[in-house]
Amino acid sequence: MKCQRCDKPATFHITELSGGKPQELHLCEDHAREYLTQSGGEPVSASSMAAVLAQQVAQQMAVGQTAEELAQLDQQACPVCGMTFYDFRSKGRLGCPHDYVCFAEQLDPLMLNIHGETEHVGKTPKRCAGGSESRTQLIRVRREMKKAVEDERYERASALRDEIRRIEESEGQEG
Repeated sequence: MKCQRCDKPATFHITELSGGKPQELHLCEDHAREYLTQSGGEPVSASSMAAVLAQQVAQQMAVGQTAEELAQLDQQACPVCGMTFYDFRSKGRLGCPHDYVCFAEQLDPLMLNIHGETEHVGKTPKRCAGGSESRTQLIRVRREMKKAVEDERYERASALRDEIRRIEESEGQEG
């Protein structure tokens, strides 16, 4: 990619939020230095330009979590579906509706950043208005049955299997 002000290759890619909208700048080293000089008021040497950019990025991101806090957060799991926050971070998808409650503290800033809101204000499908609780229960019971089989608790697993069938039958009658 070329610099937006000359034909040299762009080595600095700066995204600046002005007026709530991102503005992307692709600049060569010389024009980036000039841009940063105009922004900060003092001339910036070529060797410290990367440090200045890194400092600006760190300030804008306001990353306050240490590696230990992140590792502890990654172990946090949803009690219904068993999904961990690490699973969410790697896959980018949640496991069940209860994950929104379980990870609310971490998801609220993310939702606000992406959607501009933290609550759904649109339409909801009429056909699945009441079925989400039974589906969530079904997910929980299936996970519990899988764990019972892994632990070789076969009587408990068969009782859970019967409960799964009962839930599936009641869903079939409602739909």
